[in-house]
Amino acid sequence: MYTQSYKECIQACIECMEACNVCYDACLGEEDVQMMADCIRSDRECADICAFAAKSMQSNSPFARQICTLCADICEACGNECKKHDHSHCQRCAEACFKCAEECRKMAA
Repeated sequence: MYTQSYKECIQACIECMEACNVCYDACLGEEDVQMMADCIRSDRECADICAFAAKSMQSNSPFARQICTLCADICEACGNECKKHDHSHCQRCAEACFKCAEECRKMAA
């Protein structure tokens, strides 16, 4: 079982991954998909690193701190991209990304 110290960070990563997947899917349904290309790309990359970070913490990887540092950077970049768009799914995603970045930075410190 993963350590208790990872619990909040794992939860933030899972919530961020879910928000990114919802945002990704919703962006594909927007009228101007081309305008959403950077958001879609960021969502995919962020969801992937969040899943990987959660898995690394759950398996008590010796690289969990480095992975979480990278996850925080990617989450912050995704959050910054998402907050450029007025869509509610993008705004919710940005919020989840910033929360995850904060939890990952705390965990990696």
